[in-house]
Amino acid sequence: MKYFVPRRVLPWRRSFSHSSSRRVIKSLSELPARINPKYTETRQNDLLCLQWPSPPRNVLLTKKNNTPEITESLIEYAQHIHSTYPSMNLMLEPHAAEEVHSKLDFPVYTTSTPTLHDAPTPTILSDKTDLVSTLGGDGTVLHASSLFAHTPCVPPILSFGMGTLGFLGEWKFKEYKRAFREVYMSGAHDAYASIDQKDQSEITDSEDANTTPTYASIRGKSMGAARPARILLRNRLRISVFSPSGDRLNSSDPAAGDTYALNEVIVHRGSSPHLKIIDVFVGGRFLTEAVADGMIISSPTGSTAYSLSSGGSIVHPLVSSLLLTPICPRSLSFRPLVLPANTPITLRLSEKNRGREVEVSVDGVRISKGVGVGMEVRVLGEDIRDRRSGEWCGGVPSIVRGVVGMEEKEEDHWVGGLNALLKFNYPFGEEA
Repeated sequence: MKYFVPRRVLPWRRSFSHSSSRRVIKSLSELPARINPKYTETRQNDLLCLQWPSPPRNVLLTKKNNTPEITESLIEYAQHIHSTYPSMNLMLEPHAAEEVHSKLDFPVYTTSTPTLHDAPTPTILSDKTDLVSTLGGDGTVLHASSLFAHTPCVPPILSFGMGTLGFLGEWKFKEYKRAFREVYMSGAHDAYASIDQKDQSEITDSEDANTTPTYASIRGKSMGAARPARILLRNRLRISVFSPSGDRLNSSDPAAGDTYALNEVIVHRGSSPHLKIIDVFVGGRFLTEAVADGMIISSPTGSTAYSLSSGGSIVHPLVSSLLLTPICPRSLSFRPLVLPANTPITLRLSEKNRGREVEVSVDGVRISKGVGVGMEVRVLGEDIRDRRSGEWCGGVPSIVRGVVGMEEKEEDHWVGGLNALLKFNYPFGEEA
């Protein structure tokens, strides 16, 4: 007689369930609401510290278009985020989602319709985005900022410099694992995280993207409360463009209000061969009648862009100010000005102009409809701190790359970047 002994199941043996690859695009409406971080001051330096109340859940990835190598980097980056931080939901712009979703074995989220330059950005994007990460040059960072052009509070931006010139790209792409972990764990109070992380093969389609993650689900040592990510809060411009009849032109949606710009607003002659005559008002008082190819009003961040090429000063991004720079003025005595950020500036196209129209560009996006003689551009610096509560809210929070071991010491990365990019004050004839 044979006896059958049941097979012993070891306590450490795990069963694995398998789900089919989910190469799908889902709507942003399925995502949980945005988590707003806090920014705190330190005694060591002028930069702020990023403090998450709970781990971020939704990250928006933006990339430079028509660049295959950056697209491949985006796929590698997305796969790392999904495998290492399984509670993170990846958001892409519609065209990027269509391009890469078939190469990813997990769902991505996007808006239902593409966002055009002349259409308002869906408010759902600002309601759902916890963190933004860019792969490209300064133009990609500007584009990411423009997605929140009608939002007072922009999510933190983690930028990887992969363009031709990068004043705004803080990190090298090869550092993406360290960079993302530093941002994700910023402000975590866990001294050590648990190793009991849920295996990816156990996650099924039925699990909800709204699940609240904890820092204990991440393997390894956390950054700790004493090592938060550093934030440079970049001031923006508040811009309103009005037609002679008083209609708002800076947005196709009249209820959208002012437009926020990270770099600059430009009033220029465009294709017209004639100089433009622009009345300039500062603080409500008439300053001068400018005869030039155009005028630039820029933020400190924009001081290294078109304003710099037109002879404007370079201004540190922590200096709260506005720059007024003429483009090829007729009078050599008309010099660039640096004004306090709370000083309103108005540019009005004079009746004396030969050409009856002018072009207006906000961070590279052109406004052409209804722009003519009598049109006004009104600019004011953005308030980045609530005067009552003292909380920081506003501007573009840029995540700064720190030197390992120097996080708590005074270090002005901007100075080093200026020397590296501009070869500042190098003698002529010497190799940089």
